[in-house]
Amino acid sequence: MLRRRTIAASPVRSATATWQVITNLVADTVATSAACTRVEAEAAMRTAAPAGHMLIAGGHLDRHPVVLIAGAAHCEITTISGAKALRTEENLNALPGAALATSFTVYLPAPDPHKQVVADAVAGHACLSDEAPPAPDKTPASGALVDAEALRKAVAGR
Repeated sequence: MLRRRTIAASPVRSATATWQVITNLVADTVATSAACTRVEAEAAMRTAAPAGHMLIAGGHLDRHPVVLIAGAAHCEITTISGAKALRTEENLNALPGAALATSFTVYLPAPDPHKQVVADAVAGHACLSDEAPPAPDKTPASGALVDAEALRKAVAGR
């Protein structure tokens, strides 16, 4: 199920502090899995940190998300900068859907000025990728009581 999280960057946080918030979100989510560990998620994010800092400082994550896929969890993580960052409300809770994950992947965007830095980072850990993430599953999560997409279509058709 597709989720989105927006993290306040500059002037609320430095690029390093913002990357740490993103790391914590990824690690908290992955840690809900019995098969994946927080330590593994933190190691992947530490490997990606040089690229992550550049993507945040350059404002690239304001437009291009980092995507975490772990089991049924599919989350696009973006940043928000400037005056809007001062007013944003963050949801930093672990994402639902990762409990049954047997693996996870963090997809990093690779805009032109940073393609090589991102490529070098993802080469350093098996759980990182610079490829386009797969499209989110459009079916409702197992056991879901409401199909949100079907409800949106029904309301829009009125």
